[in-house]
Amino acid sequence: MNATIKDMIERRSIRKFKSDAVPQALIDEVIEAGLYAASGKGKQSPIIVAVTNPDLRAQLSRDNCRIGGWKEGFDPFYGAPVILVVLAPKEVHTAVEDGSLVLGNLMLAGHALGLGTIWINRAKEEFEEPAYQELLEKLGIMGDYIGVGHCALGYVDGSLPKPPVRRANRVYYVS
Repeated sequence: MNATIKDMIERRSIRKFKSDAVPQALIDEVIEAGLYAASGKGKQSPIIVAVTNPDLRAQLSRDNCRIGGWKEGFDPFYGAPVILVVLAPKEVHTAVEDGSLVLGNLMLAGHALGLGTIWINRAKEEFEEPAYQELLEKLGIMGDYIGVGHCALGYVDGSLPKPPVRRANRVYYVS
């Protein structure tokens, strides 16, 4: 089987990560794969904010937990030490689609490199809050961005989950 297709079939969402730091070279390789995602009209408009700072990572976790309505102390990023936040300009009509393709590439690249990943939502709500708008300004990111999602990234703590059986009647051919 082709290695790329094998990775697509075997990648799973991970809900338990080791606290071990991920080497910057691996983070950069995952990010590069994300930057090569397809985008509407080839605009390459999504951006990635790579969070490895423990304090900011903890703040993202607390806010994501609050927005999601979970009990205080729950970590919606499951202990992953790296959070890759994908945002896209609101004025781009394919912002969510383009950002989603970036997230897909990030997750597949992480798996291909021996890392675990999971897509976590609520970036939209986070980046509507003033604190995260200020963060973008501090980073020199100007414009009106929508949070598409987070890719939590790290080393898997345990084994990969088994895939569920694929549902039937999901493909229809018109010849």
